[in-house]
Amino acid sequence: MDKHFKILVVDDEPVNIQLMTAVLKDEYCILTALNGYEAINHLEEHKPDLILLDVMMPDISGFDVCKIIKADERFTDIPVIFLTALDSQDGQLQGLELGAIDYLTKPIIFPLLKLRVRNQLAMKEQRDLLARQKAELEAALAQVKQLEGIIPICSYCKKIRDDKQSWHRLEDYITKHSEAVFSHGACPDCLEEQLKIIANMQ
Repeated sequence: MDKHFKILVVDDEPVNIQLMTAVLKDEYCILTALNGYEAINHLEEHKPDLILLDVMMPDISGFDVCKIIKADERFTDIPVIFLTALDSQDGQLQGLELGAIDYLTKPIIFPLLKLRVRNQLAMKEQRDLLARQKAELEAALAQVKQLEGIIPICSYCKKIRDDKQSWHRLEDYITKHSEAVFSHGACPDCLEEQLKIIANMQ
């Protein structure tokens, strides 16, 4: 792990933020917020890789912040770990049902926190890699599909008409719409024809 990962720590108690920052700052870039609204503003500006989110806050609860995060397609893939003094099964279930990926109770056991953060960021990195590979594959398939279907071609000069009704040489069209590279030669029929022309010139 290195500091290209950004972690947003959200807690209304400055001492809790100070402690978690001290534990994580050597490995990650730490962003902090003292309330839910400040946290949401950080999402817009920085898009963190992981959020450590206190549940009990005075202005807007961590549960409500999580709802906002998961309702926005720009942020829904950001992992959320709830941090709370509530040690009830109902609270944990509610947090996980809202889309959080983990739940730690206070007082935080910091070695456990570091392991949870590391593991969740490793999984996020794998998900992001798979998403990029999927996008690249879809782009490649889209490029291949450009040459599928019916292609209008002139019966005489063999030029091809594109979607904008412009005509292009066959070679130019294929080069533009695929990764094919042309190597020029002569088929047997054309070779024989060219040899006849050369013989007649002599």
